[in-house]
Amino acid sequence: MNKKSVRDVEVAGKRVFVRVDFNVPLENGKITDDTRIRETVPTIKYLAERGAKVILASHLGRPKGEFVDELRLTPAAARLSELLGKPIAKADEAIGDAVKAQIAQMKDGDVLLLENVRFYPGEEKNDPELAKAFAELADLYVNDAFGAAHRAHASTEGIAHYLPAVSGLLMEKELDVLGKALNNPERPFTAIVGGAKVKDKIAVIENLINIADNIIIGGGLSYTFFKARGFEIGKSLVDNDRLELVQEFERKAKEKGVNFLLPVDVVVGDAFSASANTKVVPVDQIPADWEAFDIGPKTREIYADTIAKSKLVVWNGPMGVFELEPYMHGTKAVAEACAATNGYTVIGGGDSAAAVEKFHLADKMDHISTGGGASLEFMEGKALPGVVALNDK
Repeated sequence: MNKKSVRDVEVAGKRVFVRVDFNVPLENGKITDDTRIRETVPTIKYLAERGAKVILASHLGRPKGEFVDELRLTPAAARLSELLGKPIAKADEAIGDAVKAQIAQMKDGDVLLLENVRFYPGEEKNDPELAKAFAELADLYVNDAFGAAHRAHASTEGIAHYLPAVSGLLMEKELDVLGKALNNPERPFTAIVGGAKVKDKIAVIENLINIADNIIIGGGLSYTFFKARGFEIGKSLVDNDRLELVQEFERKAKEKGVNFLLPVDVVVGDAFSASANTKVVPVDQIPADWEAFDIGPKTREIYADTIAKSKLVVWNGPMGVFELEPYMHGTKAVAEACAATNGYTVIGGGDSAAAVEKFHLADKMDHISTGGGASLEFMEGKALPGVVALNDK
């Protein structure tokens, strides 16, 4: 993506509106995973150290255009302050005279966090008036929120029409890594596609068949492939509307010489529960009253072997219900294989990122995307509105 970044512009003395993604999980007002905040620190430091007045904006949760106390960004400001080792000012609103007054008091290098932009109904509607109100606060716009780049909102896309607009360092890194993976991959390139539903991954699989050397399929979406082959799949997840489509995927992959791997055995259970009775069966022998929840041990070996021989691995979506002990071993095996390979590993955010965190393997991956939905749409070959809006080099 040939877009300007903060490295391409002069920032000293300027008011810089930085869209970050501080949409972090909270429990009782405490942040349970601060990855997204940590990942934006390089951009914030880069700007502050070069004398910019750094004005941060983010969403949190789904307040639906209303002020919701539990969704204020106060915990994020406190955590950021710890990470930067200096006090961070926090505004109670995201636009208006009080905010303008706070910005007028800022010195070069200061950091101010605005309130949750989704407290305003115009944010998700990409309302030009709200975008203009954001733009009035600054001289330059920086988008460092890759996780929200697939949304055309007032603070991710609209504002870029009223200010010079460039990417932050995190956005630059995400676009660089994912762009290289899809446009100029090292080979053999293995794409791992998991998750629950076929419909969520149609466009990804369609795009990857034209790019990857190996496509590994796992998770709930694999049972639709088995049903299409005429196998009994019991109570397993299935998308009956897409049986012909998945047959088409297999046919296309064969035509293009892509190694299209489906599970050979699965872990079935008699209940969706950690205490269920479970057993391993071949994929064509799923009992009618049981449900498949994970890939089996033989499949794990085949998948791990393919991953080990790869120069590039991009993983999006778990192999099973990894939140429950009896069904987590397939996802864990794939995570361990990704950690062990000498190839470059890209984890496509969302559940895959949660899985590598859960199994304490995050530090063994080369790149973990901060955007689940955004990285998915990027892998589909779609243009992301928050990226398109930035200035070209």
